Amino acid sequence: MKGETSWISHCFDDMSKEVGGLDSFSELIDEGNKETTAVSVDLILPDDLLERILAFLPVASIFRAGSVCRRWHEIVSSKRFLWNFSNVLSQKPWYFMFTSSDEPVGYAYDPILRKWYGIELPCIQTPNWFIASSCGLVCFMDNDSRSELHVCNPVTKHCKKLEDPPGSKFPDYSALSISVNRTSHNYTVSVVKSKQVPGNFFQWDLSIHIYDSETRMWATSLTEVLTGWRGGDESVICDGILYFLIYSTGGGTPENRHGLVTYSLSGRSSPLLRSFIPVPGPLSCGRLMNLKEKLVVVGGMGKQDRPDIIKGIGIWVLEGRNWNEVARMPHKYFQGFGELDDVFASSGTDDLIYIQSYGAPALLVFDMNQKLWKWAQKCPVSKKFPLQLFTGFCFEPRLEFAP
Repeated sequence: MKGETSWISHCFDDMSKEVGGLDSFSELIDEGNKETTAVSVDLILPDDLLERILAFLPVASIFRAGSVCRRWHEIVSSKRFLWNFSNVLSQKPWYFMFTSSDEPVGYAYDPILRKWYGIELPCIQTPNWFIASSCGLVCFMDNDSRSELHVCNPVTKHCKKLEDPPGSKFPDYSALSISVNRTSHNYTVSVVKSKQVPGNFFQWDLSIHIYDSETRMWATSLTEVLTGWRGGDESVICDGILYFLIYSTGGGTPENRHGLVTYSLSGRSSPLLRSFIPVPGPLSCGRLMNLKEKLVVVGGMGKQDRPDIIKGIGIWVLEGRNWNEVARMPHKYFQGFGELDDVFASSGTDDLIYIQSYGAPALLVFDMNQKLWKWAQKCPVSKKFPLQLFTGFCFEPRLEFAP
């Protein structure tokens, strides 16, 4: 299918099968009466220089490079190469789109080469699991007990199952986030659980549970009862601060239906509602993301009299306690989604934000640096029945991170 590339053929496991006994060689090219000697570049360059050159390739091209010859395969498989790769500027984030409501199958979009790859995700069992990503690692949490968690690198397929988090199982709402330290490669996973107090719709038990990969232990950092507010399923960690959305349980005006609260992972915090930050305007839904340690929210802007109907989508960045509007989706792109419900999928990292309607495989990309909107290359799948849903998540394709 046009635009689709099999990811399996680029995996390290398959490289050794393809390399065989190939070695670099020179050949004579006869151009009429002129004879020219072509010298292979890898015969001239020393290993360390070749490693640095290959490290600047996009991830998909690195896998292909490993199939060129035995020497290149050994280079891109070495620990020293991974160290060189880790010092290269971050790769543009990919977007994985689920194409089934029942099976965790789909395609990953590479914005550099503008290609889709058919890849298999490890650990995850259904597309409705909770998903969070940071620096090449992705965390999955089941949608039933909210207790089964896995951290994996979707490119290398390295995966680790975490111990069950503390707190009650089967909470009414949960929010998952992960933050990876680029220097130490340690990571932190947070789960915010929210459960209604029996017989009282206005009061909700909220707890925050933190996993430290260095100690391999969970800790319950906070337990609190919220009145008039409940937790939800949106959270993110930025620069050591956990941000998550809370939702009004007492009616209220449309602009006060959502709120943002913060919790410092490094020390004690005051009661959550003291950190309350109003969201920018009456949002139908809000998606939180970490872009270069800045908190960004992508939200559907509801009509003043009908907040459940989206009239547009905006992007804001939090500066202190104030929101700075970065962009609004142009109407021609908004119309390009066709029917857009009051909720949609959106995630981002580095400088890219992906936005997707649940009802179609169309994918829109916004570049924060260039302030540029662009449609992604068409996904190699089409909608087969009216109720078919599409969703996805973005992740940074890295080779050097492992859980």
